[in-house]
Amino acid sequence: MSTTTSTAPDFQAGWAAWHDAHERARADEHGFLAITSIRWLTATSERFDDAPGAWSTSEDGPVVVLDGAEAVEVDGVRVTATHRFGPLPERSSTAVVWRDGDETVVVEVARRGGSDVIRPRRPSSPTRVSYAGTPSYAPDPAFVVEAHFEPFETPREVTVGSVVDGLQHVYEAPGVLTFDLDGPRSLLAFNGHGDGLHVLFTDRTSGVTTSAANRSLDVPAPDASGVTTIDFNRATNLPCAYTAHATCPLPPAENRLDVAVEAGEQLPA
Repeated sequence: MSTTTSTAPDFQAGWAAWHDAHERARADEHGFLAITSIRWLTATSERFDDAPGAWSTSEDGPVVVLDGAEAVEVDGVRVTATHRFGPLPERSSTAVVWRDGDETVVVEVARRGGSDVIRPRRPSSPTRVSYAGTPSYAPDPAFVVEAHFEPFETPREVTVGSVVDGLQHVYEAPGVLTFDLDGPRSLLAFNGHGDGLHVLFTDRTSGVTTSAANRSLDVPAPDASGVTTIDFNRATNLPCAYTAHATCPLPPAENRLDVAVEAGEQLPA
């Protein structure tokens, strides 16, 4: 398996454009690097020092109660008293905009692993301000492999762990990707964007030069015969590589590759 750093100009330029766009999105003023805390909501109303209002939740969903001096925007509508979000679907998020002095803070209201949480996102977050970029392996065509998608007779619900102790995530897996990378390999695939697929994996580089917990990869939709392409050069870190305020899933046991995938993003600097 080659790990040469010399690539065709169009391949290298395509990867560089993708990587630059990914870095810009990660460092967005309200991206996950801007998160200042994660608050697990309960039936007891609580105030937090980095968010407006008093927050609680129940089977009817999260509620925020604002005092007379506080105001936020929810879906573009100004709220000055009590707002009830209603039950949130799993892995969904709603943005609450709060203008704290001269700074615009976005409070993410979300449901993760069966619990409701809020995560304020502040542009001046030290994690975002100090971010210096993520090193990556040089793009290498040897890590672009043809894969075959083998669908299950019916999609399976797969429960995986989380970087948060005791938290679990449930994903729908439509099938398995098989391919050759220094030997026959396979990855359990989850539903991705549109008709595409999504995989979480670890490999022999995990915890050495790449994130120990996981890396993430989008895979194009297979064609009518099940053929697609896995480009490991576009493997990315999940938020837990950068912040303790993340609830990232862990890969299923089937996705621990016994090969060094020296491609994609490495450990953050």
